[in-house]
Amino acid sequence: MATKFYRSVCSLTVIAFSLAILVLSAIPAAAGEYAALTGVKGLDSVFDFSLGSPEIAAVIFPAILDVHQNQEVRALPAAPRSVIVFHGKAVQLISTDRKEIEKNDLAAYDKVTGFIRQLKKAGIKMEVCMYAVKVFGVDPATLMPEIDRVGNGFISILGYQAQGYSVQAIP
Repeated sequence: MATKFYRSVCSLTVIAFSLAILVLSAIPAAAGEYAALTGVKGLDSVFDFSLGSPEIAAVIFPAILDVHQNQEVRALPAAPRSVIVFHGKAVQLISTDRKEIEKNDLAAYDKVTGFIRQLKKAGIKMEVCMYAVKVFGVDPATLMPEIDRVGNGFISILGYQAQGYSVQAIP
């Protein structure tokens, strides 16, 4: 009887040890492909967006969304905080006024509008520099409602940076 018990204990020990090895060998794989995230508690990003091209914005916006929704970023102890600050020619992208837009560019502008709504829905905060709105002659009444207004986008960017946000310029 003791021998049977001893064999059962030995078998369970071998099984437990094998499972432990499997679990421990999977941990490096679970750490993911971003060595840069090692030791990072949370990813706070501000995207300094001044680019006026709707075609390029349609490429950049999904990348920003991926940063915010990326599984490895979401696995960090603190949830990501992402902000896009629009200034420069980019303020023209977030206007609903399409009178000056050529017909062949309308689809690209509509795509940008869709991405902006998707970014907002994902929890990405967006701000527009009202100084740039004035300089580039954009009617403030035509700005997308998903985007908060600030007097000077540079102050926002500097403020977020002072709070520890990483700044990514998209000129």
